[in-house]
Amino acid sequence: MIFRQLFDSTSSTFTYVLGDPRSRDAVIVDPVLEHRQRDAALLRELGLTPRVALETHVHADHITGAWWLRRDFGCEIALAAASEAQGADRLLRHGDRVPFGDRHLTVRATPGHTRGCLTYVLDDAGIALTGDCLLIRGTGRTDFQHGDAHTMFRSIRDQILSLPAECLIYPAHDYRGLSVSTVAEERRFNPRMAESIGEEDFVGQMRNLNLPHPRLLDVAVPANLRVGRPDTEPQPDAGQPEWAPLRFTLAGFWEIEPAELADLSRPVQILDVRSAEEFTGPLGHIRAAVLIPLDQLAARLDELSREVPIVAVCRSGARSAQATLLLEKAGWPRVANLAGGMLRWTGEHQPVERASGAD
Repeated sequence: MIFRQLFDSTSSTFTYVLGDPRSRDAVIVDPVLEHRQRDAALLRELGLTPRVALETHVHADHITGAWWLRRDFGCEIALAAASEAQGADRLLRHGDRVPFGDRHLTVRATPGHTRGCLTYVLDDAGIALTGDCLLIRGTGRTDFQHGDAHTMFRSIRDQILSLPAECLIYPAHDYRGLSVSTVAEERRFNPRMAESIGEEDFVGQMRNLNLPHPRLLDVAVPANLRVGRPDTEPQPDAGQPEWAPLRFTLAGFWEIEPAELADLSRPVQILDVRSAEEFTGPLGHIRAAVLIPLDQLAARLDELSREVPIVAVCRSGARSAQATLLLEKAGWPRVANLAGGMLRWTGEHQPVERASGAD
C-alpha cells in the first residue's frame, strides 16, 4: 500500500494519503486548506486518484482543504453523521467502510473530543488514524465542541486500545515532533490512558487541563461545518497562476511543460542558468534566452525584470529549480521552472539556437 504522512507546522496537523498501488485509487485524511497545492502535487506525482477526502472530526485549529480537493479531483467528502456538517457527500457511522481500490478503511466512532470524532482502521488492522481522540502519549481535549471525558475514555479503551498490539497509531496532531506510535506503546506508556489508569483518573486529569481555546476556533469551526467551502464562489482556476498553464510540484515550485512554453503567446523572460560553455554547447539554448549562471544569479538579479514572468532553464531542470526558489524568495512574483530542462526541450524537438545559428 502507498502511505504518506504530511504535516502542517502552523496547526501541527498531520494529513494522510493512503493509496492502492494496483488501481491507483486513494483516500486523503484531514487535508489542510493552506496545503491544497502540496497535496494535489503529491497525488499527481504519485499517479493517485483521490476517491474520498475524509475528516476525522470538525477541526477547530485549521480549515479543511476537502472542498477544494472535491473541486479539483471530483472526489467525495465524508465525515461523521454526528458532526452535523453540511455539504458532505457521505455521512459516516460506526462500522461503515470506505473503499479505495482493493483496500478499505473501517470507520470506528470515537467521540469524546467532539461528538463527531471518527477513527479509521485499515482493513488489516495494521494502521489506525485516530484523529484528535488518541494522540501519541496523550489525548485530545474534551472542553469544547460537545466534548466529554467519560465518553473519550470509553472510546479509546473500547475502539482503539482494543486493536492488535502492533497496530500503528497515527494521530491528527502532534506538538512535540512525534509521528507514530503503536497500540502496545500507548497501553503501556500513555500518561492519560495507560492500562493502570481508571476512568475517574482520566476524567480528573481532563477537567484540570486549563488550556486556552484554539486561536482559530471561531473561524475554523464554521468553515469546517460546511466542509471548507469558501464564503464566495471562487473562480475555476483560483490558486492557479494566470500567466501560463503551470503545475505545482511537491518540491514547492511551479513548472511548465516544454510544449506549453513553446506555445505560450505572452512575453516571458527565459533565464538560462547553465555555464557559458553549456549555453553554446550541443544542446544549444532557447531563442532570446538570457544567460546568468546559477552561481552568479544572486548578484545579478537587477538584470531581470519583475514585470515580465520568468521561466528558468538548465540542462535537466535541477539547477533551474534552485533558481526558481531563489527568485521566489527574492520577491519575484511570477516564476516557473522548465520541466526536464533542455534535455526535455530538445527531446521533444522544440527549436534551439547554437553558436553557429538557429536550428
